[in-house]
Amino acid sequence: MRGSPVLLRPGTAGRAALLLILSCLAAGSAFSHEIRPALLDIVESEPGVYDVTWKVPARGGAALGVRPVFPASWESIGPARERRVPGAAIQRMLFRSAPGSLLGETLVIEGLEGVRIDVLVRIEGADGVAHSAILRPESPAFVVPETPGGAELAAAYWQMGVVHILEGVDHLLFLLALLLLVDGFRRLVATVTAFTLAHSVTLGLATLGFVNLPSAPTEAVIALSILFLAVEIVRKNEGKEVLTARRPWLVALAFGLFHGLGFAGALSEVGVPANDVPLALLMFNLGVETGQLAFVVVALGALSFLRRLPIPRPAGSWRLAPYTIGALAAFWTIQRVTTSVTGTGGA
Repeated sequence: MRGSPVLLRPGTAGRAALLLILSCLAAGSAFSHEIRPALLDIVESEPGVYDVTWKVPARGGAALGVRPVFPASWESIGPARERRVPGAAIQRMLFRSAPGSLLGETLVIEGLEGVRIDVLVRIEGADGVAHSAILRPESPAFVVPETPGGAELAAAYWQMGVVHILEGVDHLLFLLALLLLVDGFRRLVATVTAFTLAHSVTLGLATLGFVNLPSAPTEAVIALSILFLAVEIVRKNEGKEVLTARRPWLVALAFGLFHGLGFAGALSEVGVPANDVPLALLMFNLGVETGQLAFVVVALGALSFLRRLPIPRPAGSWRLAPYTIGALAAFWTIQRVTTSVTGTGGA
């Protein structure tokens, strides 16, 4: 990027930047980091006997209204055992069927169309063969294949990472604010690289269990990081010296640590099986970086286009984008701090 950021250029740049922000909001919930995936784990403990764990997120103390629908040939063995953990409800069930009968069957998550969560499905047969898939509201069913592909599990975690970042509105707004602040392509590359390294480190540490911070305070700090950048945009455009303009990589590195903790929630709270953690961590992170790169490329293209618009802008219209970003971030900060203090679930 050369010269002044797009907010200082002629044309409807302020209004167009706001349109870009609103497009980001349409991509997902403002609290997408707080909505954790569900987990359906099926282990064939012996031929024809299936040990099922169903872990579903809870919101406001109540579990989300989704449930798995099993093949009609399955016979329940005893009552389901239930327990609550912070932010989730867990059911343990036992079924009996003919050995190998699950292959070719269809598993469906009922009610998934009404909520915005992913469901990680993992199946391990008595012969050790594993199947995995990610189910979403638009694709709530999974047909268990006869022979799993070698890249099936890796692709599932990669997809979860891509979806998580593209629906992470707060994270995308943070990136957009950096793009509006940082001048020069090299400085932008260094800033995004520092941000990537930082959130990769904390994503790994949190997923592996070395770092464990409550979700609500972490999400509040993420919102504060966006509010900080909105203020920096205003100060820079008013001709004041700002830290982000002088050391953008340092700011991205510091706040990236907290954004990584937000990403880690999607893996740590789903309860990824221990033997899947290394692969899940690698592929989920690659998915996050894929989605992040796609957003940066699209945003840079849009900002480059806006720079060339010849339409005159009203005085002070440059404030529209940073004020909108700041207002959203302030709202999220207050709501997330309230959640942290009261212990209630997010919206």
